[in-house]
Amino acid sequence: MSLKNLLGISLDAVQPDAALIGKLLAAAQRNIADAQLAGLSAENRFDAAYKAIMQLSMMALQANGYRTLTSKPGHDQTAIQTLTTSVGVAPAQVVVLDALRKQRNLSDYSGDLVPDAVAAECLASSKALHVQVLTWMKAHRPDLMRG
Repeated sequence: MSLKNLLGISLDAVQPDAALIGKLLAAAQRNIADAQLAGLSAENRFDAAYKAIMQLSMMALQANGYRTLTSKPGHDQTAIQTLTTSVGVAPAQVVVLDALRKQRNLSDYSGDLVPDAVAAECLASSKALHVQVLTWMKAHRPDLMRG
């Protein structure tokens, strides 16, 4: 399915914005750094790494001229599941990212604890996605990259 097929269902068309992309990238990089702070609980390290995944996912959509519809639920799920189309993330990796989304929901809405191993997986996934999104941006949308 193309991103265009999701217009009006779960995505809006937008003009790609280099300033917004720059802010999302900087925020993701700060969150990846925060997720590595040893003094934080596993839940807070997980939250920071997951937030970076979402910021990178939103950046990928923005670079393609889309954003998730704010009037409908499921923003995180849409952003993650479109990564295969937006920046070529492998389907198997999207499955892992979606499992992290589900873990985040359990933690946030049910108070479930996040094991250290899951926090570490989320950090590793955020770092890998960071590299993938930057690589795609440099190859396909260098005009939207600053510096």
